[in-house]
Amino acid sequence: MEDNEKYKVLLTEIIKKQIVILGPDISVLKARNISELSVEDDGTVTGIAGDPKEILQKLIDEYVSLSGLIVKNIVGIIMTKYPEIDITV
Repeated sequence: MEDNEKYKVLLTEIIKKQIVILGPDISVLKARNISELSVEDDGTVTGIAGDPKEILQKLIDEYVSLSGLIVKNIVGIIMTKYPEIDITV
């Protein structure tokens, strides 16, 4: 899988997990705060403009600012599927 596609899948998974916890409005709005990210209403990431690792970190930071430890735990679990991506949760 190409790097950008891998990040789209990962970012989408994180957003969709947040939709379950925070609801679709807040989750998608927070993701859309990141200008380099294109997100559909259902949380699917359709575009990444820039360094995907930086965008991933921005997304995690957006959600952590809302619900801290809960987000860190969920994202930590998701990241175990992507050991090649080194990111601070």
